[in-house]
Amino acid sequence: MKFLRQLLFPFSILYGGITGLRNYFYDKGWWESRSYTTPIICVGNLSTGGTGKSPMIQFLASFLEADYNLAVLSRGYKRKTSGYKEVLLDSTAEEVGDEPLQFKQNFPNCKVAVCEDRREGIEKLQKYADVILLDDAFQHRKVKASTNILLTPFDDLFFNDYMLPTGNLREPRSGAKRADIIVVTKCPDGVAYAKLQEIQFRMGLLPHQRVYFSRIGYDKQIFGKSETWALDYLLDKKFTLVTGIANPEPLVAYLKRREFQFTHKKYPDHHNFNDCDVNTLRKEEIILTTEKDYMRLQPKLGKFALYYLPIKTQILNEQETFFKDAVVASIEKQRDA
Repeated sequence: MKFLRQLLFPFSILYGGITGLRNYFYDKGWWESRSYTTPIICVGNLSTGGTGKSPMIQFLASFLEADYNLAVLSRGYKRKTSGYKEVLLDSTAEEVGDEPLQFKQNFPNCKVAVCEDRREGIEKLQKYADVILLDDAFQHRKVKASTNILLTPFDDLFFNDYMLPTGNLREPRSGAKRADIIVVTKCPDGVAYAKLQEIQFRMGLLPHQRVYFSRIGYDKQIFGKSETWALDYLLDKKFTLVTGIANPEPLVAYLKRREFQFTHKKYPDHHNFNDCDVNTLRKEEIILTTEKDYMRLQPKLGKFALYYLPIKTQILNEQETFFKDAVVASIEKQRDA
């Protein structure tokens, strides 16, 4: 696979040229990038999937919802509907997508909606919201967010990557210049401070940019439809880990370090579990999955012994307060403009 990607390098140059030209037209103002009076925080990446956008959206919502009327807008990836649709507590993943449903169930007081046309979604949500969180829209240049948060994973940093199809970048590395805040996600435990300094130096930050480092934090409890257990409940049990996310390796490694005994059934990101999958999984005695996968699996498996382990974004090196202050300051600056 790696050799094949290298052979496709000429196509990466072509793709990079096309996306670079597109960005140039937006940067020059030849194509319209619409601004809004409502503060809009865009969370996205330069690469394809697996950077931790959903945990970051939830982290932002966790400290913003107390002070602002908050809304979350997503495109609703792999949903079976189209157009603008509000996400309700009784919505299904097929109607709105797994991640938006997850956002709504974790933050029921937030207005959550899906829409392919981000402009349409923003125009409808700003009637209700003081702040809008825009999920996975860094490349959506038709909207000019007031704050851009760019995520890049520790083990696949954007400045080491290449354009598709040779690498995983959706647009050239220079796109990082649009970011106001850059967060290096999924840092390993105990990473040396010197390594973090090296990463920051290699980013070549602009004067207005700030960089933060984060890790994945796992809950101490697992949750089912009607039951909640301590994670250690599974220590003396054999269970099946089911994942349909871009990069399940951090979760697998975490469970192995804790010496859990499990088998792993790995599916593609946002996998739509069909009847064959469900019939196979029904044979498993206990299933542990991610919160995103749970949104798609639970309605099909019913009250089966199915649990999910929530994950959280944790800012490293006691920088969490500074990160929160930077986000709030950007909101207030836009509101005062």
